[in-house]
Amino acid sequence: MMPPRGVKKDSKRGRQYEHVKESQLEQGKDEDTAEEIAARVVNKEKARHGESRTASKTSTEDPLSSGERGGRRSGTNRAKGRTRDQLYEEAKHKNVAGRSKMNKRELEKAVDG
Repeated sequence: MMPPRGVKKDSKRGRQYEHVKESQLEQGKDEDTAEEIAARVVNKEKARHGESRTASKTSTEDPLSSGERGGRRSGTNRAKGRTRDQLYEEAKHKNVAGRSKMNKRELEKAVDG
């Protein structure tokens, strides 16, 4: 499989795709899964850097890039959902008063409430 549509093989994103794919293969993922993960990472980075025509809110507003996150929020050993930092950023966008002193549960209630 090739890099995602609109990504030239020898471009920065093309190299990123190959790097992520190789990394996933080294971690024991099968070829199809490695390609899918690599494509998702490249597409998200393109969106974060304004290189795509459309971008989801989660792609552009997530405080951590795929690389910085390094697998956090993807494990099965802990509760899924937004991190405290993500909730804090949402609260900031909604101008929630007192957000800096709130814990994760309080932020969830204030943002979703």
